Amino acid sequence: MRYLLSVPPFTDPSVVVDLARTAEASGWDGFFLWDHLVYSPPVTHLADPWVAMAAIAAATSRVRIGALVTPTPRRRIHKLARETVTLDRLSEGRLVLGVGVGGDAHGEFAPFGEEADMRERARQLDTDLERLMALWGGEFQPVPVQQPRIPVWVAARWPNRRPVRRALRWDGIFPIDLPGPEALAELVAEVRAERDDAFEVVVDEPGGRDFTEWEAAGATWCLTGFGKDPREAEVREAIEAGP
Repeated sequence: MRYLLSVPPFTDPSVVVDLARTAEASGWDGFFLWDHLVYSPPVTHLADPWVAMAAIAAATSRVRIGALVTPTPRRRIHKLARETVTLDRLSEGRLVLGVGVGGDAHGEFAPFGEEADMRERARQLDTDLERLMALWGGEFQPVPVQQPRIPVWVAARWPNRRPVRRALRWDGIFPIDLPGPEALAELVAEVRAERDDAFEVVVDEPGGRDFTEWEAAGATWCLTGFGKDPREAEVREAIEAGP
C-alpha cells in the first residue's frame, strides 16, 4: 500500500511547492494536484497545476507527482505530450498522468468554447489517449524516461462500467464515489479477471480515516484529499502527520 495526497492548488504556487517538499520529508509516496481552469465560490484563485508540477519535480526527488485528473478533451493533445515528457524527464520518471472526461459543475467547458457533452468528451478521451501513445512512442523526441510509457490512471465514477473498461486498457483506475470497501472489492474482482499484471487501484478517503479495509479490498494507493476550500494550516497539519 502506498499513500498519496491530492491537493487543490488554491493558494500561492510557492506554498504548493513547499507543501510538496514537506510531504516528501514526511513519508508520503505521492503528491498530486487538482486540475481546474476555474472553480466555484468562494474559491477565486487557482495556480496552474502543470506549471506548479515543474517546480515540484525540481524541488523533490522521491514522491510520485501528477494531476488527478486532467480532462484531455480541453487540452491540445500534442501540447500535453510535450508537457508530460518534459515533466517525466525533469522528475527522473516520477510522473503519473491521471485522466478523465471532466465535469462541468464549475463551468470549465462550454463557457470557454469546449465540448459540453460528456459522451462526446468520453469519445475524445479515447482518441486523445491513442494519439498520445503515438507521440510518446517516438513521433516526438525525446521519449519519456518511463517505459513502455508514463503510467496512465483513468478516473471512473461508480457504478458506471464504461470508464472501468477504458481504465483496463491502461495502468490504473481512480474510482470516484465508491460507497465503501465492499464496492471496491467488487470492482477489484472485475479488474483482476481481466488483468493479472501490475494495475494500480486508487481510493479516495478523507484525511484521518483508517485505510485498512480499503487495502484488504484491493487498493494499492490510498489518497488523502481535502475539502473544496481548505485552509493552508489544515493541509500542512495533515501532511506533517504523515501517511
